[in-house]
This record gives sequence, C-alpha cells and structure tokens, in this order.
Amino acid sequence: MLMTPTREMSSQAKQQTHNPCPPHAVCIPYPAQGHINPMLKLAKLLHHKGFHITFINTEFNHCRLLKSQGPHSISGTPSFRFETIPDGLPPSEFDATQDIPALCHSILHNFLNPFRVLLAKLNPPVTCIVSDVGMGFTVKVAEELGIPDVFINTASASGFMGYMQYPKLMENGLTPLKDTSYLTNGYLDTVIDWIPGMYGIRLKDLPSFVRTTQPNDIMIDFILDVAHNARKASAIIFNTFDALEHDVLEGLSTMLPPIYTLSPLQSLLNQIPQNHLNTIGSSLWKEQHDCLSWLDSKEPNSVVYVNFGSVTVMTSQLLIEFAWGLVNSKKTFLWVIRPDLVVGDSAILPPDFVNETKERGLLASWCPQEQVLSHPSVGGFLTHCGWNSTLESICSGVPMLCWPFFAEQQTNCWLCCKEWGIGMEINSDVKREEVESLITELMGGEKGKEMKRKVMDWKKLGEEATASSVGPSYLDFEKLVNCVLKSSK
Repeated sequence: MLMTPTREMSSQAKQQTHNPCPPHAVCIPYPAQGHINPMLKLAKLLHHKGFHITFINTEFNHCRLLKSQGPHSISGTPSFRFETIPDGLPPSEFDATQDIPALCHSILHNFLNPFRVLLAKLNPPVTCIVSDVGMGFTVKVAEELGIPDVFINTASASGFMGYMQYPKLMENGLTPLKDTSYLTNGYLDTVIDWIPGMYGIRLKDLPSFVRTTQPNDIMIDFILDVAHNARKASAIIFNTFDALEHDVLEGLSTMLPPIYTLSPLQSLLNQIPQNHLNTIGSSLWKEQHDCLSWLDSKEPNSVVYVNFGSVTVMTSQLLIEFAWGLVNSKKTFLWVIRPDLVVGDSAILPPDFVNETKERGLLASWCPQEQVLSHPSVGGFLTHCGWNSTLESICSGVPMLCWPFFAEQQTNCWLCCKEWGIGMEINSDVKREEVESLITELMGGEKGKEMKRKVMDWKKLGEEATASSVGPSYLDFEKLVNCVLKSSK
C-alpha cells in the first residue's frame, strides 16, 4: 500500500530536488611546486563544473603559500577551501623545497591517517578524490568511503612509463647498479628496446632513480609503490596531449585503468570566464612581476630565459660556468636564481659578471614563468626540463636548451632533443664554451631556427587538443567529469 507523503516530507523532498548536495572533490598534490601548479589548475576547472573543492596542502607548504601569496589570495570561498595535513618531517626554517627522499619516505609512512581523519570532518560529504600519483595512499581511503579516486600524473607520460618499467629493470638486473663505476664507464648508454613507445631509449634517459647502487633505495621503494597503486585508481589523468606522446599513451592504456589526457591545462582554464578564483595562486615563492615590464623594453625573440626550476641545485663552479657562458654569448637574458640554488652556499655571482651584463641581463629570485615564456621578447629557454617548464615552453613556441637534473627530467630532455627536435642538451659537466656555443645556436643558428619551426608546430597541436567542444583534451575532461568523478564507484 502506498503511503501519502506528509506536507513536511514533500517540502523536504522538493528542497533536496532543487538544492542537491554538490559533488565534493578533495584535491591533494604531491608536496612540491611542480605538482601543486597543475593540481590547482585542475581544481579550478572542476570548480567551474560545479564541484565543491577542498585543496589539501601540507602545513609546511601552506605556510609558504601564505607568505608568497598573502592570506587573502588563498582564502578561497565557501565552495573552494584549503585544508592542511602534517608532513611528518622535522620543522624547517628554509623557504625551499624539502628533501625529496625524506618527503617520499614520510608519504609512505605518515600521511594516511591524517588524511583519513581530515576527510571524515569535511562537509559536504566527499564524493571523489583527485590525488597526485605520488600520493597513492589515498586509494585506501577512497575504498573505505566507496568513492572514486582519480590520479593525476603531473609529469610526462613518458616519464611515468619509465617508472612503470622499474620492476622489469630490476628483474633484468639493470638496476640497482653494481657500483659507482657504472655511472661513468658507459653502462648508462645501454639501449632499452622493449619499452612501448620509447624504443631505443638509453638507460641514462630513463628517470634518474635507476642510477642508484643501493638495493633498498627509498626512491626505488617509492616508485614501486606508485606503480602498484596506479593500477588501483578509478582513472588516471595525464598532464599531456595525445599528439605529443601518442605511442606512449597507447602503451600505458594497456597497463592502467582508463586514462585521460588533459593538457595544456592552462588552455582549458583560459576558456573559463574570469572569476574570483583567478586571484588564487600556487607559487611557493614570491614572484617578481617587474621582470615583465623589463621584457617589454626588449626586441622580439631576443631574450634567453634561464630557470632551473624549484628543486635543481648545483655547485658554485657550475653556476659560474653558466654565468660566463651567458656573458660570452653576448645575448640578453633573464635569469631566475633561487636563494637555495647552490649546494650549501649562497648563489653569488662574480662581480665581473654583474659588470659585464648590467646593460643586457636581469636577475630575479622567482617570476611568473608562463607570462615570461609567452612574452614576445623571449626567444629561447635554458631549462632543467621539468615537465611544467617543458609544456609551458611548447605552448609558448619557445625552443629549449636542456640541462636535466633528476627524476624524469632526463626523459623529458630525451623527448625534446631526440623525439621532437625542439631542444639541445648541455653536458651535465657544464663548460662555459659549450653554454656560449649552444646559446648562440639557439638564438640565431640554423638548428635554432629549425627548432623554432618545430616547436611552433607542437604549439599549434596543443591548441587543437584543447579546442572547445572538439579537442581531444577538452572532450576527455568532459568524459572524466561525467563518467568518473560524478558517478558512484
């Protein structure tokens, strides 16, 4: 027998129909600058699709954001909030990226319970999790809550493919290395011919953690954990576009849950009307915007932009070699030098360098990189090949000089120089003569001109990937939202 609903029940039902609880996505990046940037862009895209967003940083990085952005800039709104969890590491007084191995060890052992406790307190109820692939502990919480957990790989698909091969590399005895002599005896030139989409790549071009001699290296353990958890995700987002890494993406699609390509993220974000979230930034260092007006005074394609990212460190001697290479090239340059760029010392340039370049060089401690790279005066980029930097350079049509430091930067360098033809590599043991020669070629030589033509072609393909209603990245985002994040697990 059907019961006639009371007036109160009818009113309540009507209210729920007209005011349904919004989907609530918790976004948690790996706690480093290069991972926070794309995660925040993705969070803003999801917010535009009607998601309530809770963005989780570590307490350490949240304090850095407050310092660099100002408290009002990241205060968010009732529907876009920031929360924190502890990182389990000793307090640090330095405004710098934390030790990566220590951070990875802590993620494996200290993050799960604080994350679980925080999610239990959130309101409205969490309906999905979007986590960095390096934060795989979130899968367990998603399983407990019965909600989707979508991973985002903020690095290149090729870099991730390299990580997925670590178990096989270990089985075949290719890593760990037998001793340190294998770093210099030519062993790293060994060709690996069985990785899908990366045939002929050398061992030295794979993510750098294979170069360890330690059988219980924390970074190897971390990568194995990443590969294991990736297979449990509801789906995986790759911060790339299909044309750029098609063959590798095809290979990954046979190993993993459903994959989606959502890049360039900034191009997708640019299609959203201006709103209050535009003021929310992700830079952990205070950006110096006056460099943009300095660039305004320079000729088109005349400036070399130099930035080694948020993690790279070098010796003072290498810094000096880069400096004199810039001096001797006679080119105009903008060089970002973080305070912690030099190992165990201040990044101090010789007085002669300053005198030689005061009319054509500008030094900054940090800058709004996407705006810099898209400025018409910038003609080349000397980079560490972090994936954000690589993508931003491609999307701005700027060819690169590549000096990879660690992780999958080696793989990105291989892509730029060998696969796409948009970069030239600088030897790890930097010499000023090589820096001078390559900058000269980059900024006006025949190879530099050919690299410029090729990078402009890739830029166009990136624009096509995100074209409204038709681009594959645009369509993948729509499918991800409607078929995964807004559906029950």
